[in-house]
Amino acid sequence: MEKNLAIIGASYLQLPLIEKAKEMGYTTHVFAWKANDVGEEAADKFYPISIIEKEEILEVCKKIGICGICSIASDVAVITVNYVAEKLGLAGNKIETTGKCTNKHLMREAFENAGDPSPKSILVDDNTKLDELQLEYPVIVKPTDRSGSRGIFKLENPLMLKEAVEKAKNEGFENKALIEEYAKGQEYSVEYISYKGNHHFLALTLKHTTGAPYFIETGHLEPAPVEEDVLEKVRNSIAHSRNPHFRMSGRSDKCFFNIEANGNDDPKITTIKLTHGKSIYDFEFSDESDGTRRLFDLMDMLLLKREDVVFVVDELERSLHPKLTEHFLELFSELHSERKMQLIFTTHEASIMDQRLFRRDEIWFIERGEQGNSRLYSLDRFKERYDKVLSKAYLEGRYGAIPAFKKFRFREGV
Repeated sequence: MEKNLAIIGASYLQLPLIEKAKEMGYTTHVFAWKANDVGEEAADKFYPISIIEKEEILEVCKKIGICGICSIASDVAVITVNYVAEKLGLAGNKIETTGKCTNKHLMREAFENAGDPSPKSILVDDNTKLDELQLEYPVIVKPTDRSGSRGIFKLENPLMLKEAVEKAKNEGFENKALIEEYAKGQEYSVEYISYKGNHHFLALTLKHTTGAPYFIETGHLEPAPVEEDVLEKVRNSIAHSRNPHFRMSGRSDKCFFNIEANGNDDPKITTIKLTHGKSIYDFEFSDESDGTRRLFDLMDMLLLKREDVVFVVDELERSLHPKLTEHFLELFSELHSERKMQLIFTTHEASIMDQRLFRRDEIWFIERGEQGNSRLYSLDRFKERYDKVLSKAYLEGRYGAIPAFKKFRFREGV
């Protein structure tokens, strides 16, 4: 079976990735603006589409049937890579995380929220009144969403502030700029790999630049010649542990309750009681219908914000109207679209067998054999059209896994 890998970017920076992918047996599908770069010739198939045209690239990748998408050495490509990966259910980083990695304003906000040391900054857009800003010079002006020292200026006074801001905004994609306090000293970069919340230090790199006012990179020295105590400070600064977050819900015969705690703070307990219309009475949970109590049992799956969680539910639709079950599944997908979270459930409700809700490979059947054994198989084996009414076809027996009825004979007096 052909392994199709999409690669975003075709310059000399992406060439090692293209060559390695081909060495590993992948068919490389490379996307980039046509510029006669080396990657265009090295790719198995080249598509002259700009790396920022994520919607167009997504549609092509759907037709190709890619098994993965990636890039290296390009901040702009990362946005397209993770957008396409998320839309196709492939491995990748969350869109929210991608924004923090590629947008300097979002990154500064993330640092501040996490308590990490970072230069102070001011976001500038078309509505910002520069003459009203209280700035301490020197300052750095830069675009919010570019890399490679593009559009960076060091200003010693406000004389060129307006011009520098306009140039920085024009250099970026979202037409916004940052004004940051100037941090004096040698510039370094920290190389890390983060996987599932664990941070793995690789190296500290010393950067050589042209210096003020543009700071264009001219070379790198890795590993940087620094003392071990400096390296330890870097490790501790970046890989610090966050305060743990805890949340759980439950119910008694009288009420539904939620317990939430952040770090060492006292837990917050929320109690929910139900009223009906204009009734002056509170209803205990034991007075509610099975369907209402069932909804509260499932609510925790909608509220949870953790990663890498798998929920397993037997007969999800129990005591629920089919439309409520469908709406619950839609909410689950919507609320957790950017999280690594999975719901595995069994059901007898054929009406939710809908390709608007699930891909074919996400729907599985269990068929009981004559000897009492069970066989598990996917809807994907049937290759149905996307407009097929699956529930009708299933009830007509097209996919199997339906009850087999036999005649029963009852004898009196036994």
